[in-house]
Amino acid sequence: MCVQYLTTVNVDWVKTHFDLDLPASTAHDVFPTYPGTIILKSHNTQRTVIGPARFGLIPSWAKDEEFGRKTYNARSETVTEKPSYRHAWSKRHYALALADAFYEPCYETGKAVRTKITQANREPMAIASIWDTWTEPETGELIVSFSMLTIEANKHPVMNRCHKPEDEKRTVVPLRPELFHDWLNATPETAQALLNLESIPELVFSE
Repeated sequence: MCVQYLTTVNVDWVKTHFDLDLPASTAHDVFPTYPGTIILKSHNTQRTVIGPARFGLIPSWAKDEEFGRKTYNARSETVTEKPSYRHAWSKRHYALALADAFYEPCYETGKAVRTKITQANREPMAIASIWDTWTEPETGELIVSFSMLTIEANKHPVMNRCHKPEDEKRTVVPLRPELFHDWLNATPETAQALLNLESIPELVFSE
């Protein structure tokens, strides 16, 4: 499960792939409740937009923003059922979280080693996510938050090396560039079809 990643700073890559301007941000190393840059499409206006959102989805009914500390990853197998995620999923709140890298623990030495994972070509990644909005009760502030989706990774040549040997192997889903448009415009049915190992570009352990 991804609890830490580096949000991208590659302005040119974002402009090339999305024709959007990457907003300036003081955050690069992102943990749950921290802001990270996401791209989403409004199905009301048909506009694609970019901006900061909190890592850890806060559903509209949550009592406080601390809820996001436990919802940073959503299992693709149960996302349609879990109360925290099913509204975002059914309303087609599909987003791409922009990352230069993410981290997972590797136990091949017998101990947990924090391991950086990037694309083999070193380009940024756009990770399949869902988003939602929550209103802060006291201030009325509207907060956008998101969760990265995860899939089973036993057969992935890199991601099956992460986590304890006895633990389930999971991975987030960075999408190949030709799938970016499909994800942002997905329906619940087509979104599920994109959440598989074949949708992920080549990944490597990085220094």
